[in-house]
Amino acid sequence: MKASTASERRALGASSKALARHAVAAVLDKKAEDVVVMDMREVSGLADYFVLCSGVSDSQIRAIQEAVEARIRGAEDERPWHREGEDFRQWVLLDYVDLVVHIFSRERRAFYNLERLWNDAPQETVTGDACTMLT
Repeated sequence: MKASTASERRALGASSKALARHAVAAVLDKKAEDVVVMDMREVSGLADYFVLCSGVSDSQIRAIQEAVEARIRGAEDERPWHREGEDFRQWVLLDYVDLVVHIFSRERRAFYNLERLWNDAPQETVTGDACTMLT
């Protein structure tokens, strides 16, 4: 049975935590910098999790984006509901409904500072390949 809406797909598909784990693994595979996972469940109705990371160049940002999409599509058969920022590669947003992946250039990351904006959300900086928030 194929679901037609995002909420139906989510009910039949992967959990937001599983999607976030895949996203974290993908960004780490592409050597993203400053990887942070934010648990948004108690502070926002936008998504369950944000995964934030930085790339040092347009080509690395593109590679990170492609890796996230390929990993989640391959593991969970999920595609982003919405994408933004692909043209300029300064802030690419991949919206999976319950997970939003933000891939920034260093400059845009510092300027928008989502960690400060959403400072009431639990946050974890991912070191190595460990993220206790998603276990």
